[in-house]
Amino acid sequence: MNIKFSGKIWFWRGPSPFFFVTVPEKQSDEIKAISGLVTYGWGVIPVHVQIGKTKFQTSLIPKDGRYLVPLKVIVRKAEKLEEGDEVSIRLEFRL
Repeated sequence: MNIKFSGKIWFWRGPSPFFFVTVPEKQSDEIKAISGLVTYGWGVIPVHVQIGKTKFQTSLIPKDGRYLVPLKVIVRKAEKLEEGDEVSIRLEFRL
């Protein structure tokens, strides 16, 4: 299963600072529908992600009924991304 969406990068200050993109409500609902098949615990879901030309693996984090895509430093550097940038994301679920 693949899902595509766009969203803004935002910064969470801590205790471990990190950058995220929130999955929109519609796509989060689609993910929730398959979450029982793909989660490995605590609602966390492993995914393959593509932003621009950069592909990487991470896990979606459930938060307030939606999901967060964590953005690794190496990805932000490769794609020259900053807080507030709008990005297009493709998620591929490992079923």
